[in-house]
Amino acid sequence: MIAAHVRPLLLAVAFLSSPALFGQLNVITSGGFAAAYQELLPEFEKTSGLAVSTKRFASQGSGPNTIPAQLRAGTAADVVIMSKEGLRELVAEGRIIPASAVDLAQARLGVAVRAGAPKPEIRTVEAFRQMLLRAKSINAVSTTGLYLTQTLLPRLGIAAEVAGKIKEGSVASIAGGEVELAIRPVSEIVNVPGVDFVGPVPEEVQYVSTFSAALVAGSKQVEAGRRLIQFLASEGAGSAIRRSGMDPVKAR
Repeated sequence: MIAAHVRPLLLAVAFLSSPALFGQLNVITSGGFAAAYQELLPEFEKTSGLAVSTKRFASQGSGPNTIPAQLRAGTAADVVIMSKEGLRELVAEGRIIPASAVDLAQARLGVAVRAGAPKPEIRTVEAFRQMLLRAKSINAVSTTGLYLTQTLLPRLGIAAEVAGKIKEGSVASIAGGEVELAIRPVSEIVNVPGVDFVGPVPEEVQYVSTFSAALVAGSKQVEAGRRLIQFLASEGAGSAIRRSGMDPVKAR
């Protein structure tokens, strides 16, 4: 039996150990900003004293493994970091606090192949088009996949020939040889083991993704969430963002 004079101390310890007291923060991020986020997170946790739990899903697309689907299913989240296009969908659904949204970084699309595989010529639009026609399989997901299937392939006149080659999955599918090449934001394919970066998509057919952070409506950690967003948008985060293949969005 616990002595009566000890019980108050144990209750105090339990209270002080509560994640809610220390601001347990639930974050869902998409892959495009993940590398920079993972580099920056330890410093944020150290300087803020906040504990952060992170999950990773796609910004857009069908199926359950997207940020919108997770929020609709009730997954706990205080902050989302995702493509601006996906964020707009969530704002329209009332799942995001609109005034909290901050643009963090921009990333151009690039091409990647398995490490050691021949690198295709992609410096011109026609060379890029021929690469798509020759490829047996192409990994493209989320906002990038939508851009390819809905805009770029029809524009290049090869939707019928190429759309069926597009596969979902992680960048690991490139490294493992399951997919021949990937078209993704550069931040998702540089500095990845087992993957060689070929180069950016030609400028004439380039797509620049903006990754934004925002508070989830109903969050009980609004102030902690704001602190994280401010940290990720700060000048000090710029170096990590650049190392991951993106450009920081300058504060307006």
